[in-house]
Amino acid sequence: MPRERIVPFIVAVALFMENMDSTVIATALPAIAADIGTSPIELKLAITSYLLALAIFIPMSGWMADRFGARTIFRSAIVVFVAGSILCAISGALWHFVLARFLQGMGGAMMSPVGRLVLVRSVDKSRLVDAMALVTLPALIGPLLGPPLGGFITTFASWHWIFLINVPIGVIGFALVTAFVDNVKSDVPEPFDTAGMALVALGIGGLAFGATVSTVAFVPTWVAATLLGLGAVATAAYVAYSRRVANPVMDLTLFALPTFRAGVAGGFVFRMGAGALPFLMPLMLQIGFHMTPFESGLVTFATAIGAMVMKTLVPKILRRFGFRATMTVNALLAGVTIGAPALFTPSTPVWIMIAVLLVGGLFRSLQFTSINTIAFAEVDPRRMSRATSLTSVSQQLSVSAGVTVGALALETAMALRGDAALSAATFPPAFMTIALLSASATLLFAMMPKDAGAEMAQRK
Repeated sequence: MPRERIVPFIVAVALFMENMDSTVIATALPAIAADIGTSPIELKLAITSYLLALAIFIPMSGWMADRFGARTIFRSAIVVFVAGSILCAISGALWHFVLARFLQGMGGAMMSPVGRLVLVRSVDKSRLVDAMALVTLPALIGPLLGPPLGGFITTFASWHWIFLINVPIGVIGFALVTAFVDNVKSDVPEPFDTAGMALVALGIGGLAFGATVSTVAFVPTWVAATLLGLGAVATAAYVAYSRRVANPVMDLTLFALPTFRAGVAGGFVFRMGAGALPFLMPLMLQIGFHMTPFESGLVTFATAIGAMVMKTLVPKILRRFGFRATMTVNALLAGVTIGAPALFTPSTPVWIMIAVLLVGGLFRSLQFTSINTIAFAEVDPRRMSRATSLTSVSQQLSVSAGVTVGALALETAMALRGDAALSAATFPPAFMTIALLSASATLLFAMMPKDAGAEMAQRK
């Protein structure tokens, strides 16, 4: 098999492990919360801490790959991720679990973007759409197996075991990287921007974690306000600082490229809504509709089936309609499917739920692949490392923000209704909120040039 086809599958092993982990934990949230003595909404801290670690450490991943070699960093990332998984499995309190998830995030921060960097450096731009679809196809097996497997383990064994399944997957990934990935590094690596990295970490950490803990009962208001203020100041300082240095850790000048701006900014808004869906659905099905984790997993895995089917059609759709038309219209269609669960009730037939989630998976898969690809349409090879870091940071922050928005919508609905706990009636406002968020991204996609990404889509 040619290297251009082997490398995407190797990268997919890492994505498989990450995607499996995220979908498995979503199904097990109520059980984990009950076991460690907290509420399911409070567990947003564990989700956010993982995403926060990704966002903080991703910016240095490209430089580390250039300095020490892609294979070295890729393998190290797998080891750290597996270690974090083991610590999650033995956690007995909320703060234990949050710290273990943060360690997992550190591994994921290097694993996923460096894998993408290996991909974009190994595949010609004219074949990047096909390669992106190829690499995400096997990675979708993770979300496909995650919900029912996580539900089965949680229902019939213990949630602790859902993290231990990462161990054999990590061993396989480590072996494949060692055997087939070259330790490519830059001949003259750029100097690391230590000051910029510190400002980025403070900015991202302050804003993301401050927003998350602002509604946590046991965290004082002044702590959340301090984190938000520190994050805002550090972010503003980095924007000014990055204009004065030659090699900033996050190259904001990339936003001058119309396709990069649309892919990252539009993708951020779209993912805020789409990223909250895996957090809200299992909670509604288990707490609101009183399904078991296994039953919940069997329903939600329909989304992954739809996504897998669409991956094989994406190149044809983009060649026929182009990036701008596809992404502009599809953002609206995907937004409708994200809001559709607001109409679900405990008496809704399961087959209708599955059908809605299946169709939603189709539209969201088309949008994700398009967003991931169009961002690199105008990026020259010299800046590809910075582009992969910046897009990865944006992706993780958008999902973290989406979980925060979804949790805030649930808490607001509870307060307005005077409810002391979650119920089926709490969820519709949250689904409508995230649906409007995702659909609003169509305005940003419509601003792209008409011929955006024509080379990647193989259009004249």
